[in-house]
Amino acid sequence: MAGRKVWRRVDGVLLLDKPTGMTSNSALQAARRFFSAAKGGHTGTLDPLASGLLPLCFGEATKFSVDLLAADKTYDADLLFGVQTDTGDADGMVVRRCPVDFGPAELAAALEPFRGGIRQIPPMYSALKKDGKPLYDLARQGIEVERAARAVTIHELLLLDVAGDRCRLRVTCSKGTYIRTLAEDLASSLGCCAHLTALRRTAVGALNVADAVTLDQLAALSEEARGQWLRAPDTLLQSLPAIYLADDAARRFAHGNPVSVAASAGQCRVYGEQRLLGLGEVDAAGTLQPRRVVGGVAADA
Repeated sequence: MAGRKVWRRVDGVLLLDKPTGMTSNSALQAARRFFSAAKGGHTGTLDPLASGLLPLCFGEATKFSVDLLAADKTYDADLLFGVQTDTGDADGMVVRRCPVDFGPAELAAALEPFRGGIRQIPPMYSALKKDGKPLYDLARQGIEVERAARAVTIHELLLLDVAGDRCRLRVTCSKGTYIRTLAEDLASSLGCCAHLTALRRTAVGALNVADAVTLDQLAALSEEARGQWLRAPDTLLQSLPAIYLADDAARRFAHGNPVSVAASAGQCRVYGEQRLLGLGEVDAAGTLQPRRVVGGVAADA
């Protein structure tokens, strides 16, 4: 069995700068191989067209990946006005062309209605499902189905650059926002059409792409040096307050039992002897309920 890959337990978070042209799952599997991680997952997909921050979870950290799915995200998006594609991005086929007869001032003014709470109709080329089938599968068959508008929030929408029929936007938005749809809706409000030519995710919650590593950089490092890029599993929980439990309470929590604490109500990260025990939630009565318990892994806090 010489040459067979040996997988091992790895607990941690890797901030990966995903390249364009690669699916999120392919990026995950490549990173897993670099660390020989037996278990891994990501915290929300990036389209192959998109590059940027893709937080990856290994081992016990995968228990907290769902918590980052709901985090706000920031993107830099490049738009080309006057051309519409069936997918809303540069990977699709051109289905419409229209004149671009507005200038930078009109474009800047058109952004205002898209700030704050808005409603979007999800694109057909998306992973949402209809009767158990992904919408993108139906779209590839030329089938379009009705989709209900969904409420999302655009926290920040900045016009970074304008050059002729192209512009660059910076968008900080809530979970479930489609930047392709935002580009098309913005163009429609100007009596035009558009599609994304590039998309880069620069932040997920408090995590930033400036702190991420590329697959090429990992490939050039030794196994020991790669380990320096791994962060502790509680990296994904840093926005929550911390509670530290003494020995007996820590053992009870680690076995899934509630404990009494003097803390404000709400979610929290829980530690015992400087080791992460898991995610908990304090109720109004001051009882700490275990929500997700891990096997006592090292922590940043």
